[in-house]
Amino acid sequence: MRRDDATPGGGTAARRVGRRALLAGVLLVALLAGAACSDDPAPGPAPSATAPSTAPSAGASGTPLPAGAPVRNPFGAHWDFSRHDQFVPYLEKLSGSATYHELSWCDIEKTQGSPDFSAVDQIAERSRKLGITLHLKIRTGVCWATGGTAKFTRGQANKTESAMPQDLAAYQNFVRTLVQRYAPYGVREYAVENEVNAQQYWAGSPEDYRRLVTAAAEAIRAADPQAKVVDSGMSSVAYGMGVADRLLRVGQPDQAVAAYQAYFQRRIGTRGRLIPAVNDPTALRAALDNAQNSRNLAYLAVTEKLLDDRVVDVRQLHFYEHFSGVPALLDYLRAETPAGVPVQAWEVGQFWKDGGDDAAGRGDEMVKVVSMLVAGGVREVLWLPLAYNPNNRAGAEVRYGLLDPDGTQRQAGAMMAALAAAARDATVEPVNAKGLTGVAFRRGAESTLVVWSTSTGTVSLPAAAGVTGGPVGADPAARGGALPIGPSPVLVRATGTPDAVLAPIR
Repeated sequence: MRRDDATPGGGTAARRVGRRALLAGVLLVALLAGAACSDDPAPGPAPSATAPSTAPSAGASGTPLPAGAPVRNPFGAHWDFSRHDQFVPYLEKLSGSATYHELSWCDIEKTQGSPDFSAVDQIAERSRKLGITLHLKIRTGVCWATGGTAKFTRGQANKTESAMPQDLAAYQNFVRTLVQRYAPYGVREYAVENEVNAQQYWAGSPEDYRRLVTAAAEAIRAADPQAKVVDSGMSSVAYGMGVADRLLRVGQPDQAVAAYQAYFQRRIGTRGRLIPAVNDPTALRAALDNAQNSRNLAYLAVTEKLLDDRVVDVRQLHFYEHFSGVPALLDYLRAETPAGVPVQAWEVGQFWKDGGDDAAGRGDEMVKVVSMLVAGGVREVLWLPLAYNPNNRAGAEVRYGLLDPDGTQRQAGAMMAALAAAARDATVEPVNAKGLTGVAFRRGAESTLVVWSTSTGTVSLPAAAGVTGGPVGADPAARGGALPIGPSPVLVRATGTPDAVLAPIR
């Protein structure tokens, strides 16, 4: 967790804010030239699921990030609300968690003065009925309210980028109306825009984004003093570039290269020079200097200035990479997030175009990613998508779902449901001992541990009275002998603290 009075390199808060303002200004010059490609290029060949991390060490053993407003269950998902009915049986297993819905002013108020909230009303009511807390992501879109013509159109819903409103007072009135309408449904968190570092989502400048968030925050707080303002959520790729850039800035060039390689191991070489192979600090600096990555860093800087100034209350994380990228990411979040500001992962998944159909491997990796994030202090982790849409433009399952398209539970879905059952109404603590890593959930006198070996070897947990264990997603069985714990996550349940449960390991 970052101290209020110092940067990772020991500078004062004033110097940190000054650096961010300077960085955003300098990088804006590069942005004016534009970037031809999106920030999320298609991934490259997949590494082994058990590849060791070469990122800087912190992981689950580091100081946890601050918690936000409590949710009963940190493990949730984002789903296509048009397929609500077929997902309900599974979503009931995630009760107590959170989700989000993205809306745009232009879609709700297609004709000026005639807003239609009926679709969002239905989503809010259905979420409440499931016992799942709804967050809303407010975008503008491109229409009469912004002027201009959209350059990017995406998906079956024909979503466009967002542009700056022509009338900020009218925008604030829309935001106030929205917040007042959904406060009775228990909506308390509102993100402003989505992944503004990408041109297909945001047509304005970093300064425009700062002005928009400031205006939205004022309206949100006026409409509901209990509400929290959330940033747009930088893309997963942008966070990776931020991780590498920070390590260069604090004088750790070799660690920066290692973190870049671990984080982007599935994307190296995709879309030409956007995510090139990097083997030394000089090559890394060149990679960070292209137009799109300059834009990524500029928007990270603006977002962190909004967090520093407390215009924004909650930091939103997006992460779609290999689990070996998580430790360096957590280090970055602790260093670059103001003390006391919670981090929530509204989008977590596997962006892996040619990942194959290894259900066990996919599930193992999902468990490792979400467990490491929660152990590190990220108190809401929403998997995206719950089930992929087979009619998507990519024509393939680029982002791996917990369910089949018809709602049938996959192995990964069973594993996520097991995590939710273990974590609901429990306290969370990291596990990093006895050659194991993972997370522990404590409820009363009972502990449930989700752990795996930190190496390719196996750790043996001796048999003990009352200890049950087995693969995540299966009913844990009483142990008649020692429980072997290897690279695949294992769920262990027993009476006592996590340390006491693991104490017999020699």
